[in-house]
Amino acid sequence: MSANQSPAGKQPTATYDSAFLKACRREPVPHTPVWFMRQAGRSLPEYRKVREGVPMLESCMRPELVTEITLQPVRRHGVDAAIYFSDIVVPLKAIGVDLDIRPGVGPVVERPIRTRADLARLRDLTPEDVSYVTEAIGLLTAELGGTPLIGFAGAPFTLASYLVEGGPSRNHENTKALMYGDPRLWADLLDRLADITAAFLKVQIEAGASAVQLFDSWVGALAPADYRRSVMPASAKVFDAVAGYGVPRIHFGVGTGELLGLMGEAGADVVGVDWRVPLDEAARRVGPGKALQGNLDPAVLFSSRAAVEAKTDEILTAAADLEGHVFNLGHGVLPTTDPDALTRLVEHVHTRTAR
Repeated sequence: MSANQSPAGKQPTATYDSAFLKACRREPVPHTPVWFMRQAGRSLPEYRKVREGVPMLESCMRPELVTEITLQPVRRHGVDAAIYFSDIVVPLKAIGVDLDIRPGVGPVVERPIRTRADLARLRDLTPEDVSYVTEAIGLLTAELGGTPLIGFAGAPFTLASYLVEGGPSRNHENTKALMYGDPRLWADLLDRLADITAAFLKVQIEAGASAVQLFDSWVGALAPADYRRSVMPASAKVFDAVAGYGVPRIHFGVGTGELLGLMGEAGADVVGVDWRVPLDEAARRVGPGKALQGNLDPAVLFSSRAAVEAKTDEILTAAADLEGHVFNLGHGVLPTTDPDALTRLVEHVHTRTAR
């Protein structure tokens, strides 16, 4: 564990009393904290400039570049937390999976994993495999001071979907065929991915991350019964593996309105909510004892300032009685978003919720 820890040995001292971590712990906050998924990305001209000519996966393996990109939205928008710049397939690449991130397509796996023999290609992840992550987080925490850094990883189901499909998929037909047709192999695949994911999150926490988020981007494609039976055990294994560190654990998926309660049950301290379910209703579905994160539709940011503020106020009103609330979008920042709209949004939430 990092030397920069609180007296309780659980969270970095410099960030422990930040608004973001207080909200995650469901404690009183000076204002509702704000950060955005994909806040360090294509919407920022400074990001496009430093990424010019650098492939995505390579950019994730350059500590100085990762540091600069991660810091950009903190400098520009004044967000309450930074999120480590990476990609969910980085740990898979690190253990030797032959994949690439193709512009305009996304992660593409050269040889999809669909048989028991293929499982042997998924070896354990060691800290040495991702030494650049440890280095980058060391650089970042030195720069961020009291601003928390969120580590992240892709959840087992979403990683499995990429591996089985060979790339992004609209219907996940190969993934579901394996899940339904060979449940034992499916369980073993997700269990292996849970170990890899947990190891990746541990590296980030031990290097100094103040919280972690598990992205299950595609899990909204499943019915609740299938999630409980075929996915939840692996996600729970990841959360259990990092529980001892005492850092908040956030769980997020897209189109997961019917799964919110189960996603909280899997072990998250904070449940991310997309824009399809109002936060007060999401709180009812999740139940007590969890903070919520969300949930402005990213497309709203293309509207007028007055419209953005009106929709934001609706969300803050719905969140008024929550045990803890972290303001975020219902998914990632869209690439053509005006960065100034994000800056104004942060200012509006801070002003509107100042206590």
